[in-house]
Amino acid sequence: MEDIYEVDVDGDGISDGVVADIDGDGYIDTVGIDQDGDGIVDTVAIDTDGDGYVDTVMIDEDGDSVVDAVAIDSDGDGYVDTVGVDTDGDGIIDTVAMDTDGDGVIDAVAMDLDGDGDVDAIIADTDFDGEADTMIIEDDGFDDY
Repeated sequence: MEDIYEVDVDGDGISDGVVADIDGDGYIDTVGIDQDGDGIVDTVAIDTDGDGYVDTVMIDEDGDSVVDAVAIDSDGDGYVDTVGVDTDGDGIIDTVAMDTDGDGVIDAVAMDLDGDGDVDAIIADTDFDGEADTMIIEDDGFDDY
């Protein structure tokens, strides 16, 4: 049984957030927060695996109802493993930062520099010493990266 509750923290009659127990186990699975008070949820935190801990956060930073950033803890260790960001505001995630070895430190970044949906550059710390030592840029001689 699904339970959804709206929360009006400031008492203005406009919902400031939503909490939901989607799977009916008695634990909150999803929290939505309206950070700018316009009545539209800007940030959503989700416990996708039902362990009681948030592992996915989605943020609409500019209030256009399109997700601008996503942070994911895919292995449930409490550290963000992947962050995706829409840097140009077109509604498509174009920069992804990853913790590939699970130590809580981002060690690879992939970017779509020209907005065509293909990865154009990858920066990586392949020896995991905390410094980027590999950079790959796709360049075919045109201004499209």
